[in-house]
Amino acid sequence: MSISRRHLLLSAAAAPLYALGPARVSADAAAAAKDPVRTGPNVALGRRSVFPPDDAWNADVSGLKTDPASDAIIAAIGIDKRLHPDFGTTWQGAPSGIPYVVVTGNQPKVPIRFEYKDESDPGPYPVPPDAPIEGGPNAKGDRHVLIIDRDNWMLYELFSAYPEDGGKRWRAGSGAIFDLKKPSVGQRPKGWTSADAAGLPVFPGLVRYDEIVERKELTHALRFTVQKTRKAYVSPATHYASSRRDNNLPPMGLRVRLREGFDITGFPPLAQVILRGLKKHGMILADNGGDWFVSGSPDPRWDDEAIGTLKRVRGKDFEVLAMGKMATG
Repeated sequence: MSISRRHLLLSAAAAPLYALGPARVSADAAAAAKDPVRTGPNVALGRRSVFPPDDAWNADVSGLKTDPASDAIIAAIGIDKRLHPDFGTTWQGAPSGIPYVVVTGNQPKVPIRFEYKDESDPGPYPVPPDAPIEGGPNAKGDRHVLIIDRDNWMLYELFSAYPEDGGKRWRAGSGAIFDLKKPSVGQRPKGWTSADAAGLPVFPGLVRYDEIVERKELTHALRFTVQKTRKAYVSPATHYASSRRDNNLPPMGLRVRLREGFDITGFPPLAQVILRGLKKHGMILADNGGDWFVSGSPDPRWDDEAIGTLKRVRGKDFEVLAMGKMATG
């Protein structure tokens, strides 16, 4: 599982939007919005678009240029360190990965007491009393809680979340609310964190069973972590969580892409779906944690052995995309 971290709530200068280039809009986008979605933990979303099809998370970045500092940044993270799938069936007796729960628009909203209230959306949040917590109810790690309101298509996210009074209220380190019908960029004030260190939404960067195994297509970027980051961020991130100023370290929001020439033919089908997605959409740096840890949601149906083959991929198999202007402290 990913290494626990503290949010360093440091304000930074404004940054321009990350230039993602033209995105390929899915032909079934209109039909996707009408797909029914069941309620419950880690359920399939059908073809509902998480943020618009041309959003930063969903952009096709296969044709974008690499950054001049790509080799140095990859080396700083670790060229021979392996990609680490931070999701699967179970780990240490708890579901492995970051869970989410889908609720109706009638789910009662409860008050949240935030440690970092100055950079959190106040809510209340529609958190079920039994909402799944990352790592399980006794976890000591990041304890993310992610809730999707299927009827209003809104995303509510909490970091370091703990239920109180039987779930009638909750306390959390920080929290953020995102409208999934609108572009993600611009929904967080610059300099603000979220339920993730970079100020990004967590949910759109997860590997999900329904898309990989059932739909057999990854249509968005993934969330990943590294141990050491720079005191800087680039769009779509809005926040940094480091005091280091080494220019070889990656800023939050950095996007990497699996090299086009990387041979995926020896991987099982499940892994090939993920690897094709990494060539097309890449991964976005969202938090401090294990190096090259990629996030997903738990599911008892995952094939852990097939997921484990992703560890054959090394840092040197990625390249950093052009970052544009950077916000620093």
